[in-house]
Amino acid sequence: MTMGQVPSVVQNSGQVLPAGHDPANLGDILERVLDRGIVIAGDIRVSLLDIELLTLKLRLVIASVDTARQIGIDWWEHDPWLSSRARPPVEPGPRDPEEVEAERRPRIAARSERLEERDGV
Repeated sequence: MTMGQVPSVVQNSGQVLPAGHDPANLGDILERVLDRGIVIAGDIRVSLLDIELLTLKLRLVIASVDTARQIGIDWWEHDPWLSSRARPPVEPGPRDPEEVEAERRPRIAARSERLEERDGV
């Protein structure tokens, strides 16, 4: 090998990598991204004759749950579709019609009395 040449390493796949660069597998890359987090942002605008018809603002954050909490993102804990703690209590199912009618009778009688008093009957 001559001076100034960088040795190379040939892997099983035939891929040639410069020496000193360790190949990273998908697991290592995913671990680094989730540990540090990554933000992808972009805007898409659709215009016709200088008239803006549509604008999409895209923001994507990829991070582990712990990293997201560290940077103050915890919306999944308060979203009723994602967290049972954020869901309102489930109301009981359909009630017996006689029970509903029994609750309505006093209210209807009170309204009738007020109307009769108002009309002077």
